[in-house]
Amino acid sequence: MRQDYFKNGILSGLNEKISLSHAFVKVAFLSAFSVFAGHAVQAQTLAALPVASNPIESIGAAKPLLAWMKFCDGNPTECAVDVNEPEKIDLTPQVWKTIVSINQRVNAKIKAVTDADHWGTVDVWDFAEDGRGDCEDFQLLKRRLLAESGLPRRAMRMTVVIDELGEGHAVLVVRTNRGDYVLDNKTSSILPWSRTGYVYIKRESQDQVGWVSLGGIATSPTTTANR
Repeated sequence: MRQDYFKNGILSGLNEKISLSHAFVKVAFLSAFSVFAGHAVQAQTLAALPVASNPIESIGAAKPLLAWMKFCDGNPTECAVDVNEPEKIDLTPQVWKTIVSINQRVNAKIKAVTDADHWGTVDVWDFAEDGRGDCEDFQLLKRRLLAESGLPRRAMRMTVVIDELGEGHAVLVVRTNRGDYVLDNKTSSILPWSRTGYVYIKRESQDQVGWVSLGGIATSPTTTANR
């Protein structure tokens, strides 16, 4: 009896140790899996956002475009600057998804035509409400829709550049905590400002109704007349 008890005791102890060992391995595995899963989720979240970059700097006041001034006369709230709004958008995956979606939707919806063909004049800023417009009309509509979705207008600035054709062109620069990104009607890819290949001339001020220089060239275009 004592011998059987001794054997049973040893076996019982071994079984307990094996059970404890299995439990420890299971806990360790689950902990490691949780850490790995956490890193995977974080990586997916970061992957949903664009690559961070340095913002573009302004270097003083610039002269507004005449067509912009006329647009502001008829649409003062579109040009007003609310200094209580943030200067930059806190970019989250959901916010980025909204920006990408509206950019693509407007680019697909509007037919690109010059103001000369559309209105019979060189440069008119509008919202392309008839489904046709040139570069600035695309961007103004995007900004209006983005503002209606809750993004601060102050962080979305109309910007004049020299494009790949050497012509004046309007884009919308969205200023974020990850850098400045360009919404363009020539492409639905939203790029950091430094990767577009454009020369940046000036943009709307974030502090008052007016424009600031971005230092691109000494003589800036007087219109943004291409498509």
